[in-house]
Amino acid sequence: MPVYDFAITVRTQYLPEQSHPDRTQHVFTYTITIKNTGSVAAQLISRHWVITDANNKVQEVSGLGVVGHQPLLQPGEQFEYTSGTQLETPQGSMVGEYFFVAEDGHRFEVKIPEFVLSLPHALH
Repeated sequence: MPVYDFAITVRTQYLPEQSHPDRTQHVFTYTITIKNTGSVAAQLISRHWVITDANNKVQEVSGLGVVGHQPLLQPGEQFEYTSGTQLETPQGSMVGEYFFVAEDGHRFEVKIPEFVLSLPHALH
């Protein structure tokens, strides 16, 4: 029986050289590793993000692929990419999902667990 499963890991970084706190611009990058932990090859088709800042301002972002790619991942393979976002506050969070099509035609989504964007040492 086929298993459709992916593991998602995230690392975040604040970019002080691109941020302007005096203009409420805080820039973050996030590096995501997507690993096919299932038994069927599948292609990442699109993504959907919900980005929330500390003032509860929400941005939704959807689109094809990730950073211009729609990787086809065989079981055991992984794909890593780095992207970024800008918030008006020094803290926020992101959550979302990736949509996949397996090589057998099965369509499924993989939840991206919520992660925090924060200035270093800003959380106590």
